[in-house]
Amino acid sequence: MESVADEADGPRSKRSRAKIVYETLRDDIKSGRYKAGQRIREEEIAARLGVSRTPVREALSRLQHHGLLESAPEGLAVTELSRNQVLELYAMREMLEGAAARFAAQHASTYDVDDLRRLAASFEAAKGDPDRLAAINIAFHRAIYEAAHNRYLLRTLDELHDALALLQTTTFTVDGRYDGSVAEHGRIIAAIAGRDADTAEREARDHIRHALDARLDLIRKGG
Repeated sequence: MESVADEADGPRSKRSRAKIVYETLRDDIKSGRYKAGQRIREEEIAARLGVSRTPVREALSRLQHHGLLESAPEGLAVTELSRNQVLELYAMREMLEGAAARFAAQHASTYDVDDLRRLAASFEAAKGDPDRLAAINIAFHRAIYEAAHNRYLLRTLDELHDALALLQTTTFTVDGRYDGSVAEHGRIIAAIAGRDADTAEREARDHIRHALDARLDLIRKGG
């Protein structure tokens, strides 16, 4: 049986059990352990994670607040995003990612730019492995957020990515998305390295619009 008790009680851990349960369930949703529409049962989670129902209840309330869970006839279930919700989510993502790239062009350190180049090279090397591409892509975008050096934007983007966890399929299964992303990543990095804030924002927003096109293609195909 999995347990969060040891981690919560360890001398180096200051996180509450509720936070650990929240992060565990969020990652479970992201990984597909819990599917869209699947009922989430408080008592089963408490038993699996080796905690009382109180931190589970708190974690479920937070997941619902962030839109990862929704009310169902018999309790709570993993949220099923409609096409309109996906469009709304990507509209926010485009705006925020554009801002992150703009700030990165203004504030990125040499180390930040080198990290982006390293991740872009890892992404290129992962061709043909959609799951690995998706993981590296998340790290690449996170590196842009870090390079922006704006704690409030970073916090907002973290919350947005909680919602993106509901999209459990990767767009890197769509024909042409890998090649497009390689080119788009390169242009974003070039603009950030060149301190061209306007171009960095434009390229980042274009990148998310292309990602949305691929997402909608997946939805049309039932993915």
